[in-house]
Amino acid sequence: MYYESFGAGRPIFFLPSWGGDAGEGRDVHEPVFAQRPGWRRIYVDPPGTGRSPAVPSITDQDGMLSAIVELIDDLAGDEPFALAGTSAGGLHARGIVKRDPARVLGLLLRAPGIVIDRSRRTLPTDEYLMPSASRERQHQYYDAAETQANLAFLGAIQRDVSTYSLREDPSIRFERPTLLVTGRQDTTAGYADAWSILDDYPRATFAVLDQEDHFLPGPGSAVYRALVADWLARIEQSVEHPDA
Repeated sequence: MYYESFGAGRPIFFLPSWGGDAGEGRDVHEPVFAQRPGWRRIYVDPPGTGRSPAVPSITDQDGMLSAIVELIDDLAGDEPFALAGTSAGGLHARGIVKRDPARVLGLLLRAPGIVIDRSRRTLPTDEYLMPSASRERQHQYYDAAETQANLAFLGAIQRDVSTYSLREDPSIRFERPTLLVTGRQDTTAGYADAWSILDDYPRATFAVLDQEDHFLPGPGSAVYRALVADWLARIEQSVEHPDA
């Protein structure tokens, strides 16, 4: 499985949206680390995306999750790590936390897909014109990633809710620093459904960013990066002062 790694220190794994690749997460988050040493940032191409080939034996999200966990185990070993998941990557991140919460230092969910069945999602209904910054990001990253992805492989998993969901509900009480960031104008995953899992994360910051859709951060890049920096600081404080 392809990944990109930068820096040294505590591992933090970035898991992209469905069909997305390492490049978008890298370009969004690397500026946050410019003045923050001590982290090894690992941006992942899951099977069938970016430079990672499809794996025919993977037929559902649990298979996808197991492949990601295997990569994390190979790279992190027994070392604790942080997780950042975007959209469907948020589902993978929550699934990893459910499997082994003690190893996870902190959790970031960006525009997470909480309700897998699209027909049951709570979505904003106000008319919204996507900002040019968001349109440019969609074209630069998501449209470009789609041309590299194995759409037949991914589509076979995505088209059925039973295979696009995890077999086990990923909900679990997680008492380490967490950040949930949603877009007020996100008509793909919405923002309201993410509120429903907030009680699972007693150390969570929850943000709904105006003028942001599912491709966030667009206009709100500075706010988003400030939130991520705060989340990282909270993890660092928790590691250095675990009893505080």
